[in-house]
Order: sequence, then structure tokens, then C-alpha cells
Amino acid sequence: MSIHATAIVHPDAKLADDVEVGPYSIIGPKVTIGAGTVIGPHCVIEGDTVIGEDNRFFSGAQIGVTSQDLKHGEELVGRTVIGNGNQFREHSSMSASTMIGEDDDHRVTSVGDNCLFMASTHIAHDCHLGNNVIMANCVCLSGHVDVEDFVTMGGLSGVHQESVVGKLAFIGGMTRASKDSPPFMIVEGNPARCVGPNTIGLQRRGYTKVQRGRIKLMYKLMYRSNLNTTQALHEIEKQVEDSEERNHFLDFVRKSVRGIIK
Repeated sequence: MSIHATAIVHPDAKLADDVEVGPYSIIGPKVTIGAGTVIGPHCVIEGDTVIGEDNRFFSGAQIGVTSQDLKHGEELVGRTVIGNGNQFREHSSMSASTMIGEDDDHRVTSVGDNCLFMASTHIAHDCHLGNNVIMANCVCLSGHVDVEDFVTMGGLSGVHQESVVGKLAFIGGMTRASKDSPPFMIVEGNPARCVGPNTIGLQRRGYTKVQRGRIKLMYKLMYRSNLNTTQALHEIEKQVEDSEERNHFLDFVRKSVRGIIK
């Protein structure tokens, strides 16, 4: 274990043997950090926080800190869980979950594996992120946002509270996503609108021409056929071949509480 002399690590914190902690960083008493993780200088990791293996936190990262919700005080700091292989660049922040009511065990702010959070990104309380998520500089997630796997968000974009960002969605820079961003699609603008399938992202993830064709047809039926959402879902069921991407898209739209970005 390599802990700089100026770092403050609480004796109750649980660090794997090869964890590195840089100058002036602070690790709280309820923190657990897995093997191969590097904590850079001037970082703060506190709260009930569990960090997996091979993560890297660059200068000024703030993890597991009290949420920026004024309804919650220091005594209501919840849990933070981070998987493996993530990078938190300079001055990124991730708030702990809130703790209200009888459902405290469910409360957690979480990140999966192999995500990249560029400089000054913010993950607010009670957000849940999947795997292979990329958030470019200054992207901000409000509280209770869910982000599915392989999502990319352009710089300076923001996501409204309790919204969902679907699998393989691409959110363009400076977008205000105030509703749910549908899977496999590109969303951009203020107000946000869906402009087409995320073709490049789909190709990079190995989606075949046939699969991309299904997604293109779903986009056409939902956004270019002068149908309302219910009618479009019905036509997608009729016209698009039964497949993982069709079923995921249908389930996503039907479960949407805020409604999807159109």
C-alpha cells in the first residue's frame, strides 16, 4: 500500500494492499477500496462507500459526499457503490444516496464497470449507471437518474431528475434532456429532440446491418410516421421482427414515467 504522508486515511477504512493514495487526499472511516485502485491528490472519498478494483480517481475527485439536496443533512448520508475499471477525471463528483423512509436499503448511488467520467462531471444522489458509460466534460446528472449500458453524453449536457437514458443512446453536447432518452438513438438540442439512430455507436458495438435496419425502422415508425406513441408501439410490434433490440425499445417506452423525448 502506498499512502502519501500528507494523506489522511481513517484507521477504520478498508483498503486493499496495493491501493495508492496521493497527497492531501482524505479517506473516511466507512470506505472500502478494492485492489489496483489509485486515488490521486486532493481527493475526498467518504460516506458509506464501496469501490471495486482497478479504478482511478484524478485530482480533486469527490466521491460519496453528502448530496446537494437541501432536504438532507449530514446525518442522512447514504451509500455509494462503484464497480471496476472506472476513471473519474479531475474534479468529478459523485454524491451519496439519500436516506428517507423505510426503503433505506434500496437507497444507493451506483456506477457499474469501465466507465469514463471526464473533468467536472457530476453524478447526483440516487443515480444508477450501468457499464461502459462515457460522460464528457461538465455533464451533470440530477438526482434519481438511471443510465443504461454504453451511453455516451456530450460535454455540458444535463439530465433532468428521475429521467432514464436508454442503452446505447448518444446525447449531444449542451443538450437539456428533460424526459427519457430512448435506447439506440441520438438526442440533442434545447429542448431536446431525437434526430435518428446512433449508427456509429451501434456499429462500434458490433450490431449487424440487419439489427441496425430494425432500429432504423423503429425510429421511422416512432418519429416519422405521424403516429402517436401508442400507435407507433403497435406498429413496431407488427412490422419489426421479434428481437432483443425491438423488445428492449418497446419495454423502455412502455415503462417510461416521464415520457420519451420526441
